[in-house]
Amino acid sequence: MTRLVCLAYVVAALAVASPVALAQTAKPISVDVDARDAPRNLLHAHLVIPAKPGPLTLLYPKWLPGEHGPTGPVQNLVDVKLAAGGKPIPWQRDPENMYAFHVDVPAGADAVVADVTFLLPAGGPEGFTSGGSSTPSLVAVSWNYVVLYPQGPSADDVKVAASLRLPAGWKLGTSLTIAREAGGQTTFAPTSLTMLIDSPVLAGEHTRILPLLDKPPVRAFVAADSEAALAPKPWLVQALAKLPAEANALFGAYHYASYTFLLTLSDHVASFGLEHHESSDDRVTERSLIDDDHQRTHAGLLPHEMTHSWNGKYRRPADLAPGSFDKPMHGDLLWVYEGLTEYLGWILTARSGLLSQDDFRDTLALVAAEMDAQKGREWRPLVDTAVAAQVLYGAPNDGAARRRGVDFYPESELIWLEADTIIRDKTGGKASLDDFCRKFHGGDSGTPRVVPYVLADVIAALSQVAPYDWDRFFKARVYATAARAPLGGIETSGWKLAFTPDLPAITDSRQEVDHTTDVRWSLGFIVKKDGLLPDVLPDSPAALAGVAPGSTLLAVNGRRYTRERLREAIAESAKSKGVDLIVEDGEFVRAHHLAYSGGERYPHLVRVDAKPDVLGAIIHPLTGPTPTRPAAKR
Repeated sequence: MTRLVCLAYVVAALAVASPVALAQTAKPISVDVDARDAPRNLLHAHLVIPAKPGPLTLLYPKWLPGEHGPTGPVQNLVDVKLAAGGKPIPWQRDPENMYAFHVDVPAGADAVVADVTFLLPAGGPEGFTSGGSSTPSLVAVSWNYVVLYPQGPSADDVKVAASLRLPAGWKLGTSLTIAREAGGQTTFAPTSLTMLIDSPVLAGEHTRILPLLDKPPVRAFVAADSEAALAPKPWLVQALAKLPAEANALFGAYHYASYTFLLTLSDHVASFGLEHHESSDDRVTERSLIDDDHQRTHAGLLPHEMTHSWNGKYRRPADLAPGSFDKPMHGDLLWVYEGLTEYLGWILTARSGLLSQDDFRDTLALVAAEMDAQKGREWRPLVDTAVAAQVLYGAPNDGAARRRGVDFYPESELIWLEADTIIRDKTGGKASLDDFCRKFHGGDSGTPRVVPYVLADVIAALSQVAPYDWDRFFKARVYATAARAPLGGIETSGWKLAFTPDLPAITDSRQEVDHTTDVRWSLGFIVKKDGLLPDVLPDSPAALAGVAPGSTLLAVNGRRYTRERLREAIAESAKSKGVDLIVEDGEFVRAHHLAYSGGERYPHLVRVDAKPDVLGAIIHPLTGPTPTRPAAKR
């Protein structure tokens, strides 16, 4: 009887442990990537996928973490050739799931060998990792480009042994552990499919490593299209080094063994940031470390992406952590995942000194003005922009103010600012949102893991920091429509939104970098260098005069459009009582008289002297003074 009982316990234990045991002992998928043709926008890969004889479905990663949608670029996977037992085998794509390939593994074979090529998209600023990722001088390798894996096991249980070849003389940065380097090939320690795809590689001809923090180790691996782009001024290096120290102080713990910013400096790749547990894929303009306008324009990117190591990677909405790349994600809590990160990221940008306090406030004022002008907020609650993120990321610019875009980023910044001010008010200044972050995202320091949550967990943690009807608070601001943006946080922090003729330095920098002119708060549109009007704000003077989104501005007050002439016409509108535009829409050319006489208007935050400066307290650094930033020059 005793033997039977013991045997039963052993069998039960083996049954529970078997998935882990299999994951640890199963032969890994071998993925050998040859990036020597990356300057020609090509990646080649040789995969060996362990398999048993019989039907097999191979999957290509579809739902990518951080991209919040089915964005796997399977359309760029070409030259797909499969073999088993030394002979080619046919494959068939699933007629309903474009990311699934069906094969029959012949008797006697123990693996499927796949040779594939990935077409790296030609340059351009659009898209995430499916956008431009290479130039003749550098390449950002996302492993999901070339991976095929068997359907069934979770991504955590699929083991992968990867290697990479680069053009001669190129160097690489990654959070992966390097096992050996020999013969021009870098071999990485085996890891799970989850962590492989979570660990991209940046490589290039012109590279530099910026050590930022010793413990835990944090660095920036920088690859650029020129050697000159790799020389940041000392104050900027100091501010970058202050960033991880401020982040660790904010959260009170960290969830990485080391952290690497993979910073791409190029005007010829997609411009974005993508979060990972122990690194981030950060792509900005080539001059972002050496030009004041470019640095100011992109200052918030690295703080945002590093914040995701805590909020988005370690703590993640349960519906955004399906455990497999073929299962859909639900984005209804992106206003926490991305929105709270947006707020904390800008706070860290100011606390580290990457932006001045004036620039921070002007950035916040711009967000408030933009969200307040969104006509789409009258029919679409903020949560729907999160649920629909997978289609809104790629939505066109024209009509954006009526449609709403991925507003769960900027508008949530306003909501979390208000939550911060409420906590400070309810606790008499003894607690803040920082305390929520330590409670919710802190825990014990260590290596990457995922702790899922639901909305009730967020509300419970907030209530422990400061008792309040947080459920009602979020329902009114996230789940209901409202004619006005949630400006309560600005107003209770000792400031108010106002419009003045003074062009903010941060707006001036963005206009220089993006080659645009922003006159939304006077005439109602942004105009690009070529005259294109991507969108027109509803109910603005331009909209009321009949100017259509997507049209092209040709002339201002009878003269060909230039930025200077447009601004002069607006400034003189108080005397002229209007601005005359000539606009081209397809093959149609029309004249429009805009009944406007208000002069230049730009959003700013203005102090309310009767109230304490809570906003100043929020952005006050936790780890000592910020570096001294040189005055902006024009």
